Amino acid sequence: MSSSTLTNPAPYHVLAYGTLLGVEVWQSFVGGIVAYKALPRPQFATLQTALFPIYFGMQTALPILLALTYPGTRTAASGPTGVLAEENRLTVLAPLGLILSSSFANMALIGPQTTKIMRERKHQETRDGKKSYDPAPHSKEMQKLNSRFGRMHGVSSLLNMVGLGATVWYGIMLADRIQ
Repeated sequence: MSSSTLTNPAPYHVLAYGTLLGVEVWQSFVGGIVAYKALPRPQFATLQTALFPIYFGMQTALPILLALTYPGTRTAASGPTGVLAEENRLTVLAPLGLILSSSFANMALIGPQTTKIMRERKHQETRDGKKSYDPAPHSKEMQKLNSRFGRMHGVSSLLNMVGLGATVWYGIMLADRIQ
């Protein structure tokens, strides 16, 4: 390995991409599902509340790192200039922008709102003397909170899948460059 390899952004780009895809697949299809099945609901909620800010933070930071380390092509520059090049709008800018915007929305808006609703449900459980996930009937307040939580969770999951889909799309575009 030559010292020029260490100064070339391409290896860092590939490592950042692999980290992003791995984290997204693990959290979406392995870690979250196993935790849901293995942990009692309160411990699962505590775990996810602690993990999601880290996950969404990584999912937001890594596309920025990908843009900064973009290795360029014969006709497009490296780094952010290459990402913004006309020829890369669909194959580089669009997927990286989708990953960044969907994960940032989860990190800055949807995630905190979902956590707030979870806290409100916990307080309502104390008032009702019944868990939010116990069989019906529930108080009108808990029904509203459960409905809001379901919507926010659905939006968060959709944004996560959009980000994962864009990550796979970008990976296919990146792999297409390998000769």
